[in-house]
Amino acid sequence: MRAKVTQIGNSTGVILPKEAAARLKVGKGDSVFLTETPDGYAITPYDPGFEAQMQAARRGMARYRNALRKLAE
Repeated sequence: MRAKVTQIGNSTGVILPKEAAARLKVGKGDSVFLTETPDGYAITPYDPGFEAQMQAARRGMARYRNALRKLAE
């Protein structure tokens, strides 16, 4: 699939084909993230930093499970 790079005001933007936007499940106003890979860049709708934060949260919830259970009462 081919995406077009275009001038948008003082910025540069990439126009995704309708099929690509549908497969990414993104629409107007959504954010996408560029992740550097050995072969170039990958476009994804998921924030890789958020996944790292969720892993840290899961570790904390597992470690303090009993305290969190008491706080929820």
